Amino acid sequence: MDEFAIIYVGSGTPDKMPKTKEEGMAHRQKWMDWVASLGDAVVNPGQPMMEHKLVSANAVDEVNDNSKFTGYAIIKAENIDAAVEIARGDPFLDMGGNIQVAKLMKMPG
Repeated sequence: MDEFAIIYVGSGTPDKMPKTKEEGMAHRQKWMDWVASLGDAVVNPGQPMMEHKLVSANAVDEVNDNSKFTGYAIIKAENIDAAVEIARGDPFLDMGGNIQVAKLMKMPG
């Protein structure tokens, strides 16, 4: 099986974001339940990303909220289509965010 990164993009749309601490905790629990349901397919459940800067050879800039990577997870799947199906069940999508799925290249060493 190959490994894939599930990359969370954006933070969701305001109308779909939790409005209270309790809603936020319920959403977090839904995500934790989803991760647990994946069993051995989870290599690393990942974590959220907080501060962002875009670094180039000539500048350091702010990152646009809509293109900001806001978290990641690493999973195992037979192929990218299977990884996409896993990602489609992620509760992050319920908040209006997007997910990129990328196959990780195995590097020697």
